[in-house]
Amino acid sequence: MNLRFCAFLLGWLLLLGAAFLLLPMGAALLFGESILPYCYAIALAAAGGGAAVRYIKPTDRRIQPRDGFLVVTGAWVLISLIGAIPYVAAGALGPVDAIFESVSGITTTGSTVIADVSALPKALVLWRAMSQWVGGMGIILFTIAILPLLGIGGMQLFKAEVPGPVADKVQPRLASTARSLWGIYLGLTVLEWLLLKLAGMTGYEALCHSFTTLATGGFSTRNTSVGEFGSPLIEWIIVFFMLMAGINFVLHYKILTGRGREVLKDAEIRYFLALVVGVTAVLTLVVHEPGNSFFDSLRLAAFQTVSLVTTTGYATTDFELWPALGVMLVVLLLIPGGMSGSTGGGTKSLRALLAFRSLRVTLHRLIHPHAVRPVKYGGVVVEESVLSGIWAFLTAYILLTIFGSMVVAAHGYDVLTSLTASLTTIGNVGPGLGQVGAYDNFAHFPGLVKITLAVLMLFGRLEIFTILALLTREFWKR
Repeated sequence: MNLRFCAFLLGWLLLLGAAFLLLPMGAALLFGESILPYCYAIALAAAGGGAAVRYIKPTDRRIQPRDGFLVVTGAWVLISLIGAIPYVAAGALGPVDAIFESVSGITTTGSTVIADVSALPKALVLWRAMSQWVGGMGIILFTIAILPLLGIGGMQLFKAEVPGPVADKVQPRLASTARSLWGIYLGLTVLEWLLLKLAGMTGYEALCHSFTTLATGGFSTRNTSVGEFGSPLIEWIIVFFMLMAGINFVLHYKILTGRGREVLKDAEIRYFLALVVGVTAVLTLVVHEPGNSFFDSLRLAAFQTVSLVTTTGYATTDFELWPALGVMLVVLLLIPGGMSGSTGGGTKSLRALLAFRSLRVTLHRLIHPHAVRPVKYGGVVVEESVLSGIWAFLTAYILLTIFGSMVVAAHGYDVLTSLTASLTTIGNVGPGLGQVGAYDNFAHFPGLVKITLAVLMLFGRLEIFTILALLTREFWKR
């Protein structure tokens, strides 16, 4: 392993984290609030990052897969710790709660320990939203776009960072790919900000919600989330941009470059949209009541379906009050997640699609033992190593979910709360059911449970294997 170069890269990433904190510090000045919480965080990040960049002089700048896993995991942990400082320094949260909130932000989970968001300084709420936006497309991907020093071996970081079983490049050069994806991400954020502002939000709230929508994060400026605005137009705008964020950004690039026909042929997006439409249709029938507007029921069902499938986690209603079928669908929607290459979490729709096809082929082989029928995607045979990786991922996902559920249950919580708290954190969704429902929070959990759930957030955001590899003995052998 090239530990010196890894430490050098993490130094640059700390400096990048310090740069991101300049925006909430500027907002604090604008709002007449204290800038000290951000000064402390910037000073610590700049000191640590500056020392690493100044005094570590790596002679070998090659980076291998193992180095990529170490840098990516280290970056998320360090930025989460730096991001927690403003919460503590502002007196808003204790250390454990601050780490939970920061990890929830940077992993775009959206689970919160804050009961009254309106009581926080406005600049801190902006930082809370911005942390999700930064984590949405990924710190590493952003760094690859702006730091040429990562051009050598940067693909190892790209593979370790980009969500999903397949890391697609849209351009031959990796840095150009990162800049293209971030350009689309930024463009959609600006467009949503303009539309939300025109729809009646203040510029500040529109910015916070644009940050957390495109990141599929779900942190809101209101205690009862988006539903508190009481605006159908705002809800439909957010539904559209949640969908855009849940779609593979490579497909956005193809549309912008005139290759829309390729997008229509993509099996994953057809599966993803079919899931959204199908669940929305069922939920509309479930929540519709005689005498109410059908279109209001459709909007309610569409918003909650898209919010949960894309792992954004916004709410416009307390879905725990729905009929049993609706509640069951909510539990199931905590699992699938967005498309590969999107900012969404969950198991990813591409894995589900390939798992279904693998199951179908396996059943066919049982009936026709001598038949040769491989699993295909996009007309190309999927290698057995990819399929075995998918099944291994799903196995690890289930085991980690069970572990998290048992930790919560061991502290006296009911089965529904325990299971959905684990599912929603490892899936980076945000809300669950029971005592972690749409209008509840995670503040009531003991410290050990909060740390466990925060770790599950990191596992989910980094696709499990990135962190799991660090825990194996083989990883640390030379």
